[in-house]
Amino acid sequence: MSTPPASLRMVEVSGAEALWRLEGSALGRLVYPQRDLTVVRPGRHIWEYGRLVVRAPVQAAAVPLTATYQVDEVRVATGTGWTVTVAGPAEVITDPNEAALPHSLKGMGGAPIRRTLTGWTYGPHDTIVRIRPQSVCGFRLARGTAS
Repeated sequence: MSTPPASLRMVEVSGAEALWRLEGSALGRLVYPQRDLTVVRPGRHIWEYGRLVVRAPVQAAAVPLTATYQVDEVRVATGTGWTVTVAGPAEVITDPNEAALPHSLKGMGGAPIRRTLTGWTYGPHDTIVRIRPQSVCGFRLARGTAS
């Protein structure tokens, strides 16, 4: 007879820890409603000056006034990791000069957004979105004992 696996617990983390985890990652998912569906697109992101800058394969016209971005790191073998979700007003960066501005981020060497955030696709579906997070929610996945 096998031993039952330890249960997993989701432990809520502070907003500061959630933002720290978000800043330390690079990949996530842009989530927004479109017609009667919830659309999920892969994205690359950077955290800058209290704003989240995301590059995702989405048409600029489809980006709503409010968007959600979700990031996680889950270790399948151990069942541990974390997840962070932020939501807030979203705006498309349409000015090519702004997209080409150098951004002074740790380890980024002041590279322009388009070079810092390599795209998934190129063309009309390659959009840079700035989200001003109004809500931040984070959880750490931890192993626990079965109750």
